[in-house]
Amino acid sequence: MIAQERLSEQFEAHRRHLLAAAYRMLGSLSEAEDAVQEGWLRLCRAETEAIENLGGWLTRVVSRVCLDMLRSRKSRREEPLDTHPAETYPLTEDREAGPIPSGRR
Repeated sequence: MIAQERLSEQFEAHRRHLLAAAYRMLGSLSEAEDAVQEGWLRLCRAETEAIENLGGWLTRVVSRVCLDMLRSRKSRREEPLDTHPAETYPLTEDREAGPIPSGRR
């Protein structure tokens, strides 16, 4: 269980970056959160000992999940309901951006 807790802490250290990247790709905060959650699930199923760069691995996995979501959206001709301009959510690595707005998580 200690290894799972350590993995969780490492994932949480990357969560904000992953959420920002997913939001930029998808344009929807709820879909971005779904993509990040899928990244966590895939990390739990992966052989973590073989991962040398966890941040890079997570970014790649979440990006691929986003691409799959975009392909699925296109094939079903869907548009997200909660599309907002990017400046509404300051999701960057910048420490001064503050927390993600409540009510949108």
